[in-house]
Amino acid sequence: MSEFSLDLNEDQLQIQKWVHDFAETVVRPAGHEWDEREETPWPIIEEAAKIGLYSFDFIAQCFADPTGLLLCLVNEEMSWGDAGISLAIFGSTLAVAGIFANGTPEQAAEFIPQCFGTPDDIKLAAFGVSEPDAGSDVSSLKSRAVYDEATDEWVLNGTKTWITNGGLANTHVLVLSVEPELGSRGQASFVVPEGTPGISQGQKFKKMGIRASHTAEVVLEDCRVPGRCLLGGKEKLDERLARAKEGKKTSTQAAMATFEASRPLVGAQAVGIARAAFEYSLEYAKERKQFKRAIIENQAIAFKLADMKTRIDASRLLVHRAAWMARTGKKFENGEGSMSKLFAGETAVWVTEEAIQIMGGYGYVREYPVERWHRDSKIYTIFEGTSEIQRLVISRAISGIHIN
Repeated sequence: MSEFSLDLNEDQLQIQKWVHDFAETVVRPAGHEWDEREETPWPIIEEAAKIGLYSFDFIAQCFADPTGLLLCLVNEEMSWGDAGISLAIFGSTLAVAGIFANGTPEQAAEFIPQCFGTPDDIKLAAFGVSEPDAGSDVSSLKSRAVYDEATDEWVLNGTKTWITNGGLANTHVLVLSVEPELGSRGQASFVVPEGTPGISQGQKFKKMGIRASHTAEVVLEDCRVPGRCLLGGKEKLDERLARAKEGKKTSTQAAMATFEASRPLVGAQAVGIARAAFEYSLEYAKERKQFKRAIIENQAIAFKLADMKTRIDASRLLVHRAAWMARTGKKFENGEGSMSKLFAGETAVWVTEEAIQIMGGYGYVREYPVERWHRDSKIYTIFEGTSEIQRLVISRAISGIHIN
């Protein structure tokens, strides 16, 4: 008898329902308000912390899931509620992924709990790579980390931009250049703990979508962190830099290790937005009558909904495959992580636009959530690597050729 199954196990189903109930009763009703306010929804984060949804223990449980699917399920349900609020709650997990991918077990044990705090003392975390002149081209980072041997400290200088929770976070995980001449192979990840002098928030961005999620610049001015804040440790970094200088192959780059772990999760968020728009427009199409019949009885509408559902399900399968591969140590031979993020992100944009079309004028006004979901969806073709970068990763993987 075949062991292959796409069924979720009992624990996954229970957690999925628990998160969906929170998204339905707490997150979705608050979506419009916090989108309008463009502020971090602290009351919602506090509610999530109170029930254990925003906590180190819950995220550890998700990361420990042997299938790799649990965090995807959580992200889909929360983004079904509202993507901006979901990112405000789970933006810290990107920093967690950075620590988990690049740090030692001892560093993970020390720093990851600091990313969440406790229900009585909530903490946030941020992960930063992008800079004003280095977005998709992560090899061009100008921010520098210089080692001070006399004090065993790293001195950090530079500006990071487009950072979720940037400046607002208690703990920052930042990728900086150590050996600029080595490009992306000369970079390393650093933890900047709470209370460290020399780190500050720069410009806060007013965005098209995901407006409940705080996005800002992070400015480093002679910011000193102890040597233990270099993720992976100095010995490992020195070995990697030596191999790079000799022209030998090096291990995974600091930024890429984090993105590989997070792309399926970003794809799951996009699936949640698309699913929300599909379900809403489906119900509308069954209730809305024109020319004495429900509009879903017209092929033009019914076929749109059929295509929407098909692409959403295909996106979810790509996301789950990539998450399962990442968790079980299967190598991404064909850019499977990028495939999941690319297809799900573009599906979210397309599905939400189709939902607006189905609803007509009602889909375009702010009294209804579909226009917000469309605004929220667009970022999924931009952050964590644009669609063009995902296609570059995939095309290089399938061809073995360095395509520019």
